[in-house]
Amino acid sequence: MYQQGGTIKKVLDNIASNKYVLPAIQREFVWSPEQICKLFDSVMQGYPFGEFLFWRIQPERSADYRYYGFVREYHQRDNPHCPDLGPLPNQEIIAVLDGQQRMTAFNIGLRGSMSVKRPYKWWNSPDAFPLRVLALDLLAKDERDEEGNLYSFDFVDIDKIGQLGERLWFRVSDILDMEPGPDMHEWLLDKDLEKQNQIHAHRILDCLYRMIHMEPTVAYYEENNPNIEHVLSIFIRRNSGGTTLSYSDLLLSIATSQWSSNLDARKEVHQLVDDLNRIGPGLDLTKDFVLKAGLMLTDIASVGFQVRNFTRSNMAILEKNWQRIRDALVETSQLVTGFGFDANSIRAASALLPIAYYLYQIGTPRDFDHHSRYEDDRNAIRGWLIRSVLKASGIWGSGLDTLLTALREVLRDARNEHFPAAEMRRLMAQRGKSLEFSEEEVEDLADMGLNDRRIFALLAMLSPFIDFQHHHFHIDHIFPKSRFTPKRLQEAGIDENQIDILIGCANRIGNLQLLDGAINLEKQATLPADWIEAQFPTEEKRRHYRDLYLLGEIPRDLAGFLDFYEARQKRLQARISELVNSV
Repeated sequence: MYQQGGTIKKVLDNIASNKYVLPAIQREFVWSPEQICKLFDSVMQGYPFGEFLFWRIQPERSADYRYYGFVREYHQRDNPHCPDLGPLPNQEIIAVLDGQQRMTAFNIGLRGSMSVKRPYKWWNSPDAFPLRVLALDLLAKDERDEEGNLYSFDFVDIDKIGQLGERLWFRVSDILDMEPGPDMHEWLLDKDLEKQNQIHAHRILDCLYRMIHMEPTVAYYEENNPNIEHVLSIFIRRNSGGTTLSYSDLLLSIATSQWSSNLDARKEVHQLVDDLNRIGPGLDLTKDFVLKAGLMLTDIASVGFQVRNFTRSNMAILEKNWQRIRDALVETSQLVTGFGFDANSIRAASALLPIAYYLYQIGTPRDFDHHSRYEDDRNAIRGWLIRSVLKASGIWGSGLDTLLTALREVLRDARNEHFPAAEMRRLMAQRGKSLEFSEEEVEDLADMGLNDRRIFALLAMLSPFIDFQHHHFHIDHIFPKSRFTPKRLQEAGIDENQIDILIGCANRIGNLQLLDGAINLEKQATLPADWIEAQFPTEEKRRHYRDLYLLGEIPRDLAGFLDFYEARQKRLQARISELVNSV
């Protein structure tokens, strides 16, 4: 039965008092700042924003389930998850089955803040996640943008609020404590606005007040059936048609509702994802990866994301083995980041699952990533992983679930012996996922450009002598990139017809190598022959360095660059062919 739920202000009051809560089957908050702004614009324009679906739970049944609150002070890194409210026994509960994203958007915009990572900032940088609040520009013109938005909402730094300039930002949450009329006049009076702008701003403020405090825009449908299976069916039916709700969200919801009270699947999975992505540079792993890993590692019949795999008995298996799953995934991340990989160079996280399964089978030794007795296994894993990453055709695309299931059988047969890289390659070849490289593929690898996501993996394979665990390595231009401008090449005496050729070669693998980050910063724009002479005092050490990186003879200046580049490219091609097609 559909009912009127009153105003947005009333919704916020019910959230604040925990009258409205989130059941364990709900997903996390996933909306972007832009989506929140669009919702508030819709409210201001009087557009309907959809009814909510509530589940009313009677006091005698409220202790049977797990509940969460709504995010308010959202921080993408430090506070992205819904707060656990703990047990709520002997009280009537209204759980939100549909409408969480909209309610949380109202809660953040009207009561909280949003801290989202700034582009090009490291995840662990102290200034990567600036605190911003939802604001409304009171001077914006009455003109619709290309998406039909009429009002100018944005998340801004707090120090921009109330500062008069081309814009006048009003903190949206301040409208909760305002009264119409005098309060608005007083706020605007301090801004010394021209009369026309003051009238325009007051009209916008008055509209915001009415839509939050007065207009009964909220409607909802209420479900009273206490059976969790019935409610779960409604939830899946209601949500599975949307494009922003991933299937793994639904499956995690099912897992959460079926785990015992000892562990909270939702909390455990999200915490593990956060912990994994804090290892090394981070691999940008997701809950999809963790859920699929759980299915694979515990030998559940199929690793597919299907509701039939998330039965109560299978979820009991996951819960029982959760610590072992966690240990294997943590060790896998430590191992792979120790190889030098990061989120950019691991194009498909599924490539990590066979590694995790192998570690799980052998009991996940704590020192696997560094002890000498596991060196042969590490080398086999590293070679297999690099080959699978280098394949341009894409190993981890179509037919993924059947491939993982088949690889699991090979790994299971080889447990406690060795990582069966050769056997896995044979099986993959039988399934059209060959890790063998044709002559043309090798040629392409030997001509790879800096913008190719596989470049780090290829350079790492060519540099097995590098210690990624204790040093941070950069992709270094052997001949400095800054030298490859038309002006500098002309000054170096390069023929006009060769300038574009040299510029095209500068960012290709023939002119690239991996170099310790600190050393690379010192090297800067020094020509390689001069830098090697300064770095290594004897000819023997210089020759050793040149041999390691397949450099050959290095010219003193750019006049000999093309000869150097072509000769090194041939050496790289021969070494790549040897490495990728070795047994």
